[in-house]
Amino acid sequence: MVASSSLFPMPEAKLDTTQKAQAINFDRNKYGTFAEIGAGQEVARWFFQVGGAAGTVAKSMSAYDMAVSDAIYGNAERYVSQDRLLHMLDHEYDLLHERLSADRGGETRFFVYANTVSARSFSHQQDGQGWMGIRFQANPMAPPNDIIMHVRLLDEENLKQQEAVGILGVNLVHGAMEYPDDPHRILEELLDGLEPWRAEVGMLRFSGPDFEAVDNRIMALELVQQGHAKATLFNADGEVVHPTEVLYHKPIIVERGSFRPVIHTTLHMLQSGMAQFVREQKVNGKELTVLFEMTLQKLTDSGVIDHQDFLDRVDILGTVGEQLGEDFHVMVSNCAEYYRLAAYLLRYTKEPIGVVMGLPTLQELFEEKYYSKLEGGILESFGRMFKNDLRLYVYPSQGQNGSVSAVENLQVQKHLQGLYEYLVGNRFIRPIDDYNEDYLSIFSRAALVKLRAGDPEWEAMVPERVAAIIKERGLLGLKLLAT
Repeated sequence: MVASSSLFPMPEAKLDTTQKAQAINFDRNKYGTFAEIGAGQEVARWFFQVGGAAGTVAKSMSAYDMAVSDAIYGNAERYVSQDRLLHMLDHEYDLLHERLSADRGGETRFFVYANTVSARSFSHQQDGQGWMGIRFQANPMAPPNDIIMHVRLLDEENLKQQEAVGILGVNLVHGAMEYPDDPHRILEELLDGLEPWRAEVGMLRFSGPDFEAVDNRIMALELVQQGHAKATLFNADGEVVHPTEVLYHKPIIVERGSFRPVIHTTLHMLQSGMAQFVREQKVNGKELTVLFEMTLQKLTDSGVIDHQDFLDRVDILGTVGEQLGEDFHVMVSNCAEYYRLAAYLLRYTKEPIGVVMGLPTLQELFEEKYYSKLEGGILESFGRMFKNDLRLYVYPSQGQNGSVSAVENLQVQKHLQGLYEYLVGNRFIRPIDDYNEDYLSIFSRAALVKLRAGDPEWEAMVPERVAAIIKERGLLGLKLLAT
């Protein structure tokens, strides 16, 4: 007996790039402009070559000459930038709406796709990168929405990078115009048709009246979850930012954790490590970026990420960041190993990087099982991690019988002791001198258990501001005792 298709629906087949471009071209309800700077007119080309472009393309243009570009979109400090992209969207959408809304605005959803991209070339032998976005109506006569994204192109050849731009652009246009009420699907399909190693989406932001309910922090998290990005950052206000905006040419100090919740130890560890870091000759007097970093592994609970739990932690970190009085951001990454985190940060800065951690984490770094996939093993991992000017600042822990274990008396495996002593002796690993012995017995896991059990002892384990926001908003599954 053949099963009914209604009982066992077939999964929806994914469209390829040609089919996506055709779907837009053959729908007379959608009409727009393509404006592309750099890396060729690769997105518009797809809509022309698949046929039916007359039903979609109101205008296609590219302004390669800087003077011509400035004359159209205004002067720009950088041509491959978010500002330039926004100027392009503003200018082209205003023109499109002004010229065509009277004749066909009642039945047409207008859009403008724009990009400004620098691809690999003879004079530019680095990874390509750029900005692309779409401004579009979800319904005729409706106010427009924006989707803005930054892409990093990883192919070795210019032609392949241009091809990737075209595919990414078609995916963005198709997603926005076909699923304007489903941002999760738009994100999911961004890299359709590309092998995962060919491109990264470094930032993605939804805005506009139809996206008012979208939390861009969740979308940023999903970007990393789906493998579209190695990491994502957002500021204290919850605004998603591109790494270049906060990391470029700056000294960075980063603390990795679950922050569930932030305890006295967590905060004091960062404050003390930062106090030592800013006294370094290469850091002193420079603008500093502070990162609270969570890996995907730190966010999972039984293999599942609870979005509300994630947002609770972010809100708590915002309170802690205000107390630090520094430019702080929250970072979510899939860089489980510290050498991968170092490689990511070194994309954007050659200034010193300080990584703050507790002694148990340092001891874990010397577990060779974590480096079995590296040809050079633990030596290769440390070589990558300490490349340029990265240093570890290590907070002590409570040892046996209440004693203090610190960098100076840590014992690693015998055959690695020489390596450890070399790293300490050359100050790649530095002890945090200012520690509070009373904090060494406080652990996040214990505080969370007490918090959820309604045991008021948890309040003494966290900073006052953290306790206040948890109680005020009922964060992290807080259970209040009956009064």
